[in-house]
Amino acid sequence: MSLVELSLMELNLAKDVESRIHAGNIEHEFWPLDEVDAVKARFPCCVVWTPLPIVSWLAPFIGHVGICKEDGTILDFSGSNLINVNDFSFGPVARYLQLDRQQCCFPPNLAGHKCKHRYVHAEFGTSMTWDNAIQSCSRHYENKSYNLFTCNCHSFVAHCLNRLGYEGSMSWNMVNVAALVLVKGKWVDGFSVLRSFMPFMVVLCLGVFMVGWPFIIGLFSFSLLLLGWFLLSTYVFKKLLDC
Repeated sequence: MSLVELSLMELNLAKDVESRIHAGNIEHEFWPLDEVDAVKARFPCCVVWTPLPIVSWLAPFIGHVGICKEDGTILDFSGSNLINVNDFSFGPVARYLQLDRQQCCFPPNLAGHKCKHRYVHAEFGTSMTWDNAIQSCSRHYENKSYNLFTCNCHSFVAHCLNRLGYEGSMSWNMVNVAALVLVKGKWVDGFSVLRSFMPFMVVLCLGVFMVGWPFIIGLFSFSLLLLGWFLLSTYVFKKLLDC
C-alpha cells in the first residue's frame, strides 16, 4: 500500500469519526453482564422490588425498590442519609427487571446525547457509565431525609433513571417507577409470589371473618387513598413536595 493510499484511508477515517461526533451518535461499548443470580443476590443493571412489612399486607402493590450496579450489587435508599449497599432492606428480592444499557444516554459532551433532552439532561447531571450514574445518585441521596410519602426508595430509583436518561426520558418519578416494576418485573420464584401475597390474603380473610364485607370496602378505600396521594404528590404538588 502506497503512502498516498494510507493517507487517504486515515483522512476518511477521521472524517467518519468527526461526522459521527457531530451527529451525536457516538458508540458506547458495554462489557457483558453476568447472569442474574438470586441465590447470591446479584441482579446486574436491574431494578429490584420486595414487599414491605405491614404496608404491603394492606396494599400488595406497594413495596420497596432498589437499583443495582453492573456487578449486581443492590443499592437502596431506606432511611435518612442512608444508602444500603449489598444489604437490601426488608428481605430478599421478590421481583426484578433488568434494564437495557443501550437505552441509556452516556454523553461525552453536549453533542453526544442520545436522548431528546440534552440541555435538561446536562443541567440535571450526566454520567459516562452506568455505575458512575448510580454512585452519583447515591452521594446525592446520602444528604436526603427519608419520607415514606414524598422522598423514598422510588424517588431514589427515579433519580437514577433520570441521570441515566433511560429510554430517552427525564420524567421518571415514584409512580412510573412503581408501574415499570409491577408491569414488566419478573418474579424470582414461586416462593416470592407467595411471600408477597400471602400476608395480604390472610389479612383479607381475617378481616372479612371478623368484620364482614365492610372490611373489604375499608381496605379498598385505603388503597385508593394511598394511590391518590402518590398521584397528587407526583403530578400536582411536585414543586411543593419535591424530594
